Order: sequence, then structure tokens, then C-alpha cells
Amino acid sequence: MTTVHIRQIALGVESFGEDDAPLVLLAGGTTMLSWPDALCERLAASGRRVVRYDLRDSGESTTTDPQAPGYTLRDLAADAAALVDALGAGPAHLAGTGVGGMVAQVAVLDHPGAFSALTLVGTRAVAPGPPDDDLPDHDRATMERLFARPLPDWADREAVAEFAAAGAEILGDDPVAARATAARVWDRTPGTAPAVQMANQMGMVFARLDCAPRWRERLPEIGLPTLVVHGRRNRFFPVGNGEAIAREIPGARLLVLEQAATTIPDAAISEVAEAMLTLGQPRAGASRSRPSN
Repeated sequence: MTTVHIRQIALGVESFGEDDAPLVLLAGGTTMLSWPDALCERLAASGRRVVRYDLRDSGESTTTDPQAPGYTLRDLAADAAALVDALGAGPAHLAGTGVGGMVAQVAVLDHPGAFSALTLVGTRAVAPGPPDDDLPDHDRATMERLFARPLPDWADREAVAEFAAAGAEILGDDPVAARATAARVWDRTPGTAPAVQMANQMGMVFARLDCAPRWRERLPEIGLPTLVVHGRRNRFFPVGNGEAIAREIPGARLLVLEQAATTIPDAAISEVAEAMLTLGQPRAGASRSRPSN
């Protein structure tokens, strides 16, 4: 892991594979650890240079005040394009997960020359807050359970990991994997201030981020090969959000992971990697949605 300085900030990055291989840039959602190690390694083993990075106010990237971010969603999108330029390996296949998927959508719309392909995982085409009337909102019962829990002592690594594991169980994700990832995120978080920990563990900075103007209406402008991956059991951003994105981006492929919720499970790593590696190639007789076992 290292940091790359762009646009008067530092971004924490981690690289896999050969430096001269085609670049796959993975935008964190919000930290780089939102992307599974196994997926990064699988892509790198298939001849890609994989770089995952922390968004601002997370991990090794510049952290200021997550409760009053002095940047916008469009700034985060510009960060992605500038990072490609700094790495000297463009255009890049850009992938974003969760809120990182929002960053990725705006990035390819605002900076199309920096990117060659787009993968969106478990995200939606509108900013945090109430969605458009035709999009499914967070599952209410799940959100009530998720946010009714008392917050942990952010200075207690084990308590934070347990909090994450319990949250994953509510969301339908693997609690064992969530516990391990939360502990790693805690180790990389600069301090135990609640706002900073919540920005790293829960992405709460996005609740205060200026995400204007809307970008959903611009999705038909995307001319890149696009893969939309969504878990059928995603209760945070229900699958209708991914289906809408795939309809509105011309030629987008939709891959629904039948056994997945908000994260990419180990059992789906190979399937997702293969879909990313073959993005843009003709697929004889392929359907727009197929299950993952």
C-alpha cells in the first residue's frame, strides 16, 4: 500500500499485478477494503493491473472533517480520473461498489476519456436520501434493525468488529467476513473519533456530501462497455436499483447474484471476475441475468 498525491490531496492505494498491464481501478465504498482481496488477486492473475483505493476521509486518504466535507461527489469523480492520469495507465476499467458506484457513474460521465469500461456493484443511480418514485428504497424493517443498535465504543477494535458482524447478519452478508474486514478497516483508520470511524466503517460522510446535480438522466450518455452486478438479496439497495441502471445505460450487462446481499461473496468471486474480464466481448446466447451458486 502507498499514497498517490493528486489535486492537493493524498489517496491511499494498493496495487496488484504488473505495472504495464491494463488498469482496473476499484473505487472504495468508502475504503478500498470494500473490494475483496480474492477478486483483486483473480483479476491480477488474469493479466490486469488492479489498483483499489480509499475515497477521501477514509483509510490512508486525506482525512479532514467527515461531518462537514469540503468536497462534492463530482470532486470524488474527478479524483478517480486524476488517479488514472497519475498512475500513467489510462484509459482504465473503472469499478465502483456501493457509494463508490455513485462516484464511478459520475466519473465516466464527467471524464469519459479517462475510462475504457465500467463495472457497478450494489449501487443506485441517485444520491443518498429518498430515491426516485420508480426505484425501491432501503428495506424499512432492515433499516430499523440496523440503526436501532447502539453504536460501539469506537476505541475498542473488538467492539467495532462485532458491531460490523451483527450489521452484516442483519443485511444478509457473511458476518465472519464482515468482522475480519471491519478489524482491518479499524487498523487503517486515522484515530478513534466517532465521525472518522463512522466514515470508514459505515460511509456516513455521504449523508453530508453535496451530490448535486442529478446524474441519472445522463446515464444514456455512457458509451462504455458496462457491467452491473447486484445481489438479489440486497436489502440496502434492492435489486431494482441495479436493474434500472442496466436498462438506462445502453448495452449494459446485468449480472444478478442470487445468493448475494450487499457484498460480493467468496462463492461469486470467479463469476464476477470473469464477467469483468470479458466485458465488451460478444457473448453468444447470454442472458442479462443469471444466478450465482
